[in-house]
Amino acid sequence: MISDQYSGRPALQCAGRSLDLARPVVMGVINVTPDSFSDGATLYRNAILDIEKAMARAREMVASGAAILDIGGESTRPGASPVSVSEEMDRVLPLVTRITAELETIISVDTSTPELMREAAAAGAGLLNDVRALTREGALEAAAATDLPICLMHMQGEPDRMQVAPRYDDVVEDVCEHLRSRVACCERQGIARSRLLLDPGFGFGKSVTHNLELLRELPRLAEVGFPLIVGLSRKSLIGKLLGREVGQRLPASLALAVLAAERGASVIRTHDVAATVDAISMLTALEECADP
Repeated sequence: MISDQYSGRPALQCAGRSLDLARPVVMGVINVTPDSFSDGATLYRNAILDIEKAMARAREMVASGAAILDIGGESTRPGASPVSVSEEMDRVLPLVTRITAELETIISVDTSTPELMREAAAAGAGLLNDVRALTREGALEAAAATDLPICLMHMQGEPDRMQVAPRYDDVVEDVCEHLRSRVACCERQGIARSRLLLDPGFGFGKSVTHNLELLRELPRLAEVGFPLIVGLSRKSLIGKLLGREVGQRLPASLALAVLAAERGASVIRTHDVAATVDAISMLTALEECADP
C-alpha cells in the first residue's frame, strides 16, 4: 500500500509552484552531460549540447505527466570524473532558463556546486538535488540562501571510487544515520525541515545486496520523517541481476518504481516518464479504490 505518511504535510513550495506529495509523483531525468551512463550523450551533436533537442525532451516529459524535471550537468555515474564549475553552469543554466520561459513545471537542478545553486535559483529552478547532501564547501550556505526545497542524498565516497568494494555495518541504519546528520547540519544553517527531502542513493556506493536491502527496508527510511526521492531507473542493479543492457531495462525499472512507491517513496526519479507515470497511476488507482 502507498504510504499515507505525508498526506497531511503541506505542499512543497518550489519557486512559486506547489508540489503535492499526498500521492507519489514522477521526476523526469534530463542529463545534459556527454558521459552519462544512460542518455546524456543523446542530447549532444558534434560534442555540443543541442538545446533544442533537450527542450523537446523536456516538453515530452511534461506532456507525459512529469511533475518535476531534474537537470544535471555533471555525470555521477560510477567512475565519473568531476567537471569545472564553469562547464557545469554552461550546460545547465541555458536549459533552466528556456524551460522556465516556456513550460509550466518544477525544475530540479542536480548539483553539488554552490555557484550553480545560486544561479539556478535565480533562473527559475524550484528544487535543489544534491548527491553529496550539501557537503561540498559553501553548498550548505548557498542552498540555505536560495530558500528552495533541497534533496539530500546518501553517497559513500565520490563517484570515481564509490563502487570499489562498498562496505556497511548495517546499510539501512548507516544510511539513515548519515541522512539524519545532514538534516541536523541543515537545521543549524537555518534550513527548515519542511524544505527537505531525502534520497537513499541507490547505486551510489552500494552493492547489489545493499540496494536490495535498502529497497526492502524503505519504510524504515521513510520513518526518518521526510519525503523520499528514489532513483532506480536503468540502474546497474538491473544489469547485474538480469543481464540487461541499459536500453533493455524498462520493465525492471517499472517494477522497481512501483515497489518503491508501495514502500513509501514520494518521488520516483526516472528516464522513462510516460511508462512510469502509467505504472504509478495504476498503483494510485488501486490505493484510492481501497480508501473508504
